[in-house]
Amino acid sequence: MKLARCLMAFGAPSHRIESQLVAAARILEVDAEFIHLPNLIIVCFGDPETKTSETHFLRCSGRLALGSLQRVHQIYRRVVHDEMSARKATEELVQVLEGKPIYGLWTRCFIAFWLSALVCPLAFGGSFLDMFVAGFGAFVLSALQLTVATKSTLYANVFEITIGIFISFLARGLSSLHSRIFCYSAISSAGIVGILPGYLILSSSLELASKNILCGSVKMVYALIYTLFLGFGLQIGSDLYLLFDVNTRHHLANINAALARTIIYTGSFVVDDGTLTRPELPSYGSFTFADGSAPSPMHMREGCYRPPEFQWYLQPFPFWSQFITVPMFSTLLSLSNLQPWRELDLIVMVVISCISFVANKAANHFIFNRSDVVSAIGAFAVGLLGNVYSRMFGGTAFTVMVTGVLFLVPVRLA
Repeated sequence: MKLARCLMAFGAPSHRIESQLVAAARILEVDAEFIHLPNLIIVCFGDPETKTSETHFLRCSGRLALGSLQRVHQIYRRVVHDEMSARKATEELVQVLEGKPIYGLWTRCFIAFWLSALVCPLAFGGSFLDMFVAGFGAFVLSALQLTVATKSTLYANVFEITIGIFISFLARGLSSLHSRIFCYSAISSAGIVGILPGYLILSSSLELASKNILCGSVKMVYALIYTLFLGFGLQIGSDLYLLFDVNTRHHLANINAALARTIIYTGSFVVDDGTLTRPELPSYGSFTFADGSAPSPMHMREGCYRPPEFQWYLQPFPFWSQFITVPMFSTLLSLSNLQPWRELDLIVMVVISCISFVANKAANHFIFNRSDVVSAIGAFAVGLLGNVYSRMFGGTAFTVMVTGVLFLVPVRLA
């Protein structure tokens, strides 16, 4: 039961929880059956001699903690291979379960700041100035998530909408300045990267692939509704600012009208040079041409206004900067999921994540308008490298693959 609670609390892949519990019960020679539901595990212990059974309900909700999950898996592996007694394993699981997070509140907020700051130019075309605004929004998001949302159940129900409204309102207000030095889409998208349901979609997809229809469908529907809440929050925040700023609202309406308009040219013609040799052709008439193509916006790059006269800190990052930002973002993404920075697995996570980004970019260069195929190629590279590391070096495949898969979420969002 301690193992089941640890697996649920630290975000273990739900499609493997039942099989791991059954394997542990078989090694310990315990007659037990397990049923896993979202945030709930039903454990039934049977006694063949008295023909009775004892049922326990374990209700637990947690978040992904790569370091603790790795330690739980090591304890489970030692018990299964008969290298540790059940009593000793239970004591260590209790220590892991009752231990505090390896990073404090302000450290995690600082990590969230730089996580969104780096992904802003990397995936959304933000400038050097945009990245700090997006980082500030992520800092506020992380502080509210770790303090108010964890203590107030009432606020936790509307947390996604309220934080989306705040970040979108801030981004729209800054992008409405007459200088147009801030980019709304880059700031608003990068500011919410920390709460995107990437791991939830990954877990639900694995559930559906393993034929666990109940848990997989419930998590998938929740992930979709969660994404809609984020989208509603961003839209409400933008509309709320435009409600107060009439000039910006009219300016955006004119731009949308210009992009959606159709230009029609009409006229007439008359043959007057005497060159008409075929009598069946008309010598006069009228014509109509319709041009429905949208005019190309001037100086727009990835949805942001970037004229050449802007300074370097207002321009998108050059291509060579990805050699620096991609490893840094992968490292911070692992640390944000509570991966200890002194372990070798962190280096493996960063390497696999960088390779998945390269595979995604290369596939996107040769395959056009097929984001599903491009994402599948990046995910295949992650799965292949993770399993190779597990088989050759004895590590845990799932924990080292999570960062690479989550890296594909903001890249595909862009």
